[in-house]
Amino acid sequence: MQYLEGRRYVVMAIFLAVALTFGARLFYIQVLDGSYKLAADRNTLQRIVQVPYRGLIYDRNNQLLVQNTPVYDLMVVPREVKQLDTLRFCELLSLPLEEVRESLKAARSFSRVKASPLVQNLSTPELAAIQDNLIDFPGFSIKARMARSYRTENMAHALGYVGAITPAFLENERFSKYMPGDFLGISGLESFYEKQLMGRRGVQYRMVNVRGIEKGAFRNGEFDTLSIAGQDLHTSIDIELQKYGEMLMKNKRGSIVAIEPKTGEILAMVSSPGFEPSVLTGKGMGNRYMALLNDETKPLFNRPLMATYPPGSVFKVVNELVALQMGVVTPGTAFDCNWKLVRCTHRHEYPSNVGIAIKQSCNPYFYQVMRAAVLRGRSTNRFEDARLGLSEWRRKVMAFGLGDKLGVDISQEKKGLVPSSDFYDKRNGYHRWNYRTIYSLSIGQGELGITGLQMANIMATIANRGWYYTPHFVRGIGNGGPLPQYTVRHTVGVDAQHFEAIIPGMQAVVDGRGGTGSNASLLDVGISVAGKTGTVQNRHGEDHATFAAFAPAEDPKIAIAVFIENAGFGGSSAAPMASLIIEKHLRGKIAPWRGRWEEWLQSPAERFIRRH
Repeated sequence: MQYLEGRRYVVMAIFLAVALTFGARLFYIQVLDGSYKLAADRNTLQRIVQVPYRGLIYDRNNQLLVQNTPVYDLMVVPREVKQLDTLRFCELLSLPLEEVRESLKAARSFSRVKASPLVQNLSTPELAAIQDNLIDFPGFSIKARMARSYRTENMAHALGYVGAITPAFLENERFSKYMPGDFLGISGLESFYEKQLMGRRGVQYRMVNVRGIEKGAFRNGEFDTLSIAGQDLHTSIDIELQKYGEMLMKNKRGSIVAIEPKTGEILAMVSSPGFEPSVLTGKGMGNRYMALLNDETKPLFNRPLMATYPPGSVFKVVNELVALQMGVVTPGTAFDCNWKLVRCTHRHEYPSNVGIAIKQSCNPYFYQVMRAAVLRGRSTNRFEDARLGLSEWRRKVMAFGLGDKLGVDISQEKKGLVPSSDFYDKRNGYHRWNYRTIYSLSIGQGELGITGLQMANIMATIANRGWYYTPHFVRGIGNGGPLPQYTVRHTVGVDAQHFEAIIPGMQAVVDGRGGTGSNASLLDVGISVAGKTGTVQNRHGEDHATFAAFAPAEDPKIAIAVFIENAGFGGSSAAPMASLIIEKHLRGKIAPWRGRWEEWLQSPAERFIRRH
């Protein structure tokens, strides 16, 4: 009897323990843990994210360049897909079976309960085909969104493109506000100004029943937030000038950069070969991108920012300005055209001053100018003299924005190279090089490398007599101005009087009798051009042609640099091309008698190489 009584207590204890466990668990769920309430709310609440309109992009004359157009994505919630007739589904969308299977696998990997895009950028016929049959495919839905479209066929490198966010982006804290399936700027202005263009998302909460049917706003919209559209970008680009430059550079490799000197605003930036911006939009964009990437002409390569070349004779004006500021030469200093020092490409009279030397692009003259700046009679140790002198010379040259990024408002900009003493120490050995090792820098050759943007900025600096604003594309964001860094004036540390000393020589290059850039003259339409030609040695083939200038010389409104690969002498090809761009910008039209230049310059570069 006592044994049975003991068993009864044991059973009672078990039941009591179970009851206490359930009671404690219920207390925790109902009072302490809010996750079940949150899950219940999620069954009755639907959170709808409103993606704002992306800001538009205009040119300097308020011509619309980039806009938003509605597109449609086919979304899928993997858990809700039941007995999918895959064959019929693929036929409706005209998609390969394997592609659909891979997309479904990726959607399941992302989430089985959340919607993710299965097919993006549906065309109108595809949308019509699937929408009428969507009832037969549970788990699939159509989502409308806005996508980028272009009102221009030009300036693809500068505008950039928008693409779907990748897992690598999502891991970056900078993109913490984005979600899978979102789109963002990948390159160009779209990327640099992503924060301004994207706007701010809005959220709406809607009550739904167990079948997902909407029953109205939650608490009369108390917790809803409105989306805020992105800010528009007003660029400094003259799209008609850009179009004209791209036409002239057709069939050639190279770049054109045109800047308004007084503001640093970029008027045109041409990279050739190029592509149309619409190529990187819509369905099949990935395949088209890979085709561009594998194209041997490298159309994705942004030459004005990424291609670095020796500047050739254009650099002689920088070399002269540095020497004038250092006081080692004067505007009247004369040097012999001594071919024993370096070969001169032009036979001419004795250079009696800097103006004649610039006009005739005398190599021995500028060899001796740089030698005076670097050596300065420091000591009897020619190795140490060259080492110390080059370091000082380099600092003054880099003040012109060379050897480092200027900071333009799109990515991919390269620094270029102004070689240092350490550079030559590493290559040749300490105290194993002297001025004869580096003299080619004096004429813009050797290890020196600059971009097309830097070359145009040099001309803007000379036009301003010693200062520049960082070149930029965007002159206004929304109703405001440019970003603060583009309103800071940079001085190069050379007195204005020295610029006045070299500008007459640059005018003589174009407008003087026998000048190397006479093909750029616009005196017949009343425009004085100051410029400098360049022919860049190329060990892999024909020389490259360069020409850099500003106009009108007395009140500059445009600074320009033209670089054409394998086109020979700068005065024969790059100079006339620059003159057409200048005339187009300043007059809005081209004089009829210069129509022959247009036709000739549109031929491949090899056809207008002129040899001695």
